[in-house]
Amino acid sequence: MGTKRERTPTLAHKSRVGPSAAAADAPLDELDVSILGFLEHHGRATNYEVGEAVGLSASAASRRIQALESVGAIRGYRALIDDRLLGKQMTVFIRVTLERQSAAVLGAFETAVRHMRGIASCHLMAGQYDYMLLARVADIDDYGRLHQNELSRLPGVTRLETSFALRDVLEGAKS
Repeated sequence: MGTKRERTPTLAHKSRVGPSAAAADAPLDELDVSILGFLEHHGRATNYEVGEAVGLSASAASRRIQALESVGAIRGYRALIDDRLLGKQMTVFIRVTLERQSAAVLGAFETAVRHMRGIASCHLMAGQYDYMLLARVADIDDYGRLHQNELSRLPGVTRLETSFALRDVLEGAKS
């Protein structure tokens, strides 16, 4: 066990500003980057475990984590669920083309997608398609229902192109 470095969090003074403004102005130092890297792969780690990993005491690690949270560098914590255990065996990629890219059309589409239960992620794209969606479904019939009842009814959509993953090779955070 090495010596613990006791340093004041470099981002602590930014916490009163608000996440978006502060994150842009607050440079991350080596310890901040180390903490983020550790938490990315060990999100349930205690302050003691984070401190051990980066060479800080538990209290110093806690202060830094709070500062990173307050500036938006840490956006939240979540569990990564194995969808196969929930009966969702298929990974589906859906490329979406919209009628136009006006703010109103983009906004309406994004609002609708946020309320869809079967969509795991949505990305605004540069290039040939406007959006790339990732869906988890039980089987081809389940995807058919998603397509007919939800995807085809999304606002502004003129074209949907679907690809099915044969196997998931790497997904989520590496451990």
